[in-house]
Amino acid sequence: LAAMGYITPTFAGKFPGYLSPSMGLKFADVPNGLAAISKVPAFGWIQMVAYALYVEASALNFGYFDEAVSKQQPGDYGWKPPLLATTNQELKKKRLNAELANGRLA
Repeated sequence: LAAMGYITPTFAGKFPGYLSPSMGLKFADVPNGLAAISKVPAFGWIQMVAYALYVEASALNFGYFDEAVSKQQPGDYGWKPPLLATTNQELKKKRLNAELANGRLA
């Protein structure tokens, strides 16, 4: 992922416009790699860290989704893939055991 973050701006280009309008800093002015650390304003880093903390903390639930989570089996996120989902419990158990066996082989 880090390699893609370094290579992509070189080949695909950077966002147009300003990273920090108050400082007159454009996205094109920010270099790739570790040199970008010193170019991005401190408030930009604070925004990135705050967003990362929000994303990480949202997985903790904080009681918002207790009702929905308590109704599901572990690993059951409510998505039913077409042609694979079944209401037949015996067939579901067979498929889950096959999935576990394949995972152990890997």
